[in-house]
Amino acid sequence: MKRILYLVLILLSVQTYAQSYSIPDSVKRILFLGNSITYNGKYISFIDAYLTLKYPQRNFEIINLGLPSETVSGLSEPNHAGGQFPRPVLQERLERALTNIKPDLVFACYGMNDGIYLPFDDERFQKFKDGIKQLHEQVLLSGAPIVHITPPVYDPRKGAAYANVLDLYSDWLISSRYSMKWDVLDLHGPMKKFLEDRRLVDTAFLFAKDGVHPNDLGHFVMAKAILLELGQQELAKATDIPSALSGFKNGDAVFKLVEERQAIMKDAWLTLIGHKRPGMKAGLPLKEAQLSRDVINLKIQALLKE
Repeated sequence: MKRILYLVLILLSVQTYAQSYSIPDSVKRILFLGNSITYNGKYISFIDAYLTLKYPQRNFEIINLGLPSETVSGLSEPNHAGGQFPRPVLQERLERALTNIKPDLVFACYGMNDGIYLPFDDERFQKFKDGIKQLHEQVLLSGAPIVHITPPVYDPRKGAAYANVLDLYSDWLISSRYSMKWDVLDLHGPMKKFLEDRRLVDTAFLFAKDGVHPNDLGHFVMAKAILLELGQQELAKATDIPSALSGFKNGDAVFKLVEERQAIMKDAWLTLIGHKRPGMKAGLPLKEAQLSRDVINLKIQALLKE
């Protein structure tokens, strides 16, 4: 009975998304910027795999440059990471990233770390807004368009006050669609609704044990929200990655190869660009990583042609 009720809730919660952004035909190289959730990259790998399967002729190159602990606000807790290091700030590496990668399009997902896990405060909020505006302007000056993504949910069971902070940060980003004519994709709203609906039938349900870092289902919900706003309406009733890929021949095999490719390339790019976050895995030299990527691409192309 619980399973039936859950499926009913999923169907009732399916939203009809108007396409809020269409990737221009000229775009090949897409850069994702963000914090540890982006660095984990499950949602990016799914987006990459889905676009590869549906639009093989477009030859997208999707680069994950997420960095754990990072903010755009420049704020950091007094004892962050046990006092080992302050939070890195995107602006320290942004110019190098844009210069070296030369993206045709940038997606940026910030907010989770930017209120530094404290209740709402006007000064911290202003720091977040200033950082986002600086990011926006710097990307445009590089010649690439930018699409902002609202932050994932913070589980209110870990702290209702900080969950509210991310609601407010997300609302401001969404309002900038109208106040500043920005392109903004909302994953916060759909993720929050999914969490609330699921808990109606399973009170123990969670996306993240720590309230922050989503599990695989959480990453799927994030990716689905983004893809729906990119016009992929056929995903509306998909409930997980396998169901979303079931319509493609070799969909699961392509996804696994894309995950492998993403894992190699994100560390290679991070190492090349440089950053101030200790403890990160050293990536392969970029040329060596690109050779490995090319081998994987040949495997993907062979699967797509079967």
